[in-house]
Formats: sequence, structure tokens, C-alpha cells
Amino acid sequence: MVDISPWPFSGALSVMGLTTSLVGYMHRAPLMWVYFFGLLSLFLLVFTMVRWWSDVVVESTYLGCHTSLVVRNLRVGMVLFILSEVFFFVSFFWAFFHVSIGEISMRTVGQWPPLGVKAIYPWKVPALNTAILLGSGMTVTWAHKAVSVHNKCPAGVLNPNVSSSAVKYEEYNMLVEKGACYQKQAIASMALTVGLGAFFMCIQYEEYYMASFTMADSAFGSTFFIMTGFHGMHVFVGTVFLFICTLRLAYRHFSFNHHYFGLDAAIWYWHFVDVVWIGLFFAVYVWGY
Repeated sequence: MVDISPWPFSGALSVMGLTTSLVGYMHRAPLMWVYFFGLLSLFLLVFTMVRWWSDVVVESTYLGCHTSLVVRNLRVGMVLFILSEVFFFVSFFWAFFHVSIGEISMRTVGQWPPLGVKAIYPWKVPALNTAILLGSGMTVTWAHKAVSVHNKCPAGVLNPNVSSSAVKYEEYNMLVEKGACYQKQAIASMALTVGLGAFFMCIQYEEYYMASFTMADSAFGSTFFIMTGFHGMHVFVGTVFLFICTLRLAYRHFSFNHHYFGLDAAIWYWHFVDVVWIGLFFAVYVWGY
């Protein structure tokens, strides 16, 4: 079994600090304190991510602490985490539709987008970002399939559970070559997915830079930047997660008869990010235009 970990507590503390700094910035708190606590919380979050991932890799790959019970609990924990993220974004969508078609819109705004706000045309940059994320979903799925096949093939080490009479030497070499081939495909697909994620964030930054409205421009600007900004933060975390899995693939951590839940968790998270973006695209960009 694994030891008690302090990283969930420090991760929650860092996220709370970042959220508090953002709220303070919106309510015109002293910028010195906002930046200080924001940067401190960001450093704590990055430190927590690095140490937490390091502990998980060591416990699962080198110490053998991830028993079937631990892996099952990890799966349940990841499902609950994604479920909490679903409700997190539901609150944002609720706020968006409340100000666009709810009582606030009818009494104060009168139209959506509000008068004077020029919404972003959805079928150029946002459509390109949608294609990028959908393409990354395809590449990461291919990587998962390749790892599934590679995981069933020996990676140059004889399996003690199989006698030499059961598997001929030539057949064994074919299995090794097949496993190496699929490992290369998995690494290439994962690297492409990481590149697409980074490309998405660059385009999103350019879209922010070219936007004709800011977060202070009515409820439209507030909900737009909050929803797309938090989604971009999730894309960043997912990209880092997939990058770590790519390195682990290169070091053969997902090898013959070794579970690869870390990769499963990263792919689940990435597909969740894809689904959220599709909802954002049609609600905020297409319908909001």
C-alpha cells in the first residue's frame, strides 16, 4: 500500500490561493498582494504537481506499491475528480445562460451580446481550435490503442511464465519487434497530442490579444473570459499530464504486464477537456455570436 501523501492538501491549498487572488484582482484588491499570493500559489501548485507525479511514478514503477486495490481506488478517485470538474463547469454554463437568456438579460441588457460588444466570429479561429482539439483527441486515442498492444508484447525481456517450448524463439522475436513498433507509434502520437495542446494554447492567447472586449465589458466579457480561461488552464494541466506520460513511455514504464493507469487517467482528462470545449464552442461562440 502507498504511504500517506501531503500533496492533495497542498494542491487544494494552492488552488484556493489562486482562486482567492483572482477574486481579489476582480474586486480591485491591492495589486501587490494579489500578485504576491497569486505567484506564491502558482509556485506551490507547480511544486505539488512535480512532487506528486514523482511519488506516483516511484510507487507504481519502482516500489510496486500499486496493487490491484490501489489501482481500483485510483480509478474511482479519478472518476470522482472528473465528476467534480463537470459540476465546476456546469456552474459557469449556468452563469452564462443566466445572463444571456435569464432575468438579468431581459431587465438590463435587452440583447445578447450586449450593445457595443463585438463577439468573436466563430468560424475562423474558434473553429480552428475546435479542429485542433478534436484532432488531439484522435491522436491520443491512437496512442492508447498502441500502448494497449505494446503492453501485451514483451520488451526484450524473457517472460518467466512462458516456457521455451510454448513460444519459439522466432515468434518471440516477432513479439518483441511488434512491441517496439507500437511503442514508437505511441510515443509519436503522444508527442503530437502534446504539440496540438500547446498550439491550441498559443492560438487562444492570440485570440485574447486580438479580442475587442475585455473581462470588464459587461457580463458577456466576464463569462467569456472566465469560461475560456479556466478551460485553457485545464488544457495546460492536461498537456503537462500527457507530456509526463510521453516521457514515461520513452522510459518503458508502460511495459509488458505492467498496468498503465497513469496514461488512462491522462486520456480521460483530455477527453473531458475536449467535450467541455465543444460545449463552449457552440454555446459561447456560435450561439453567442
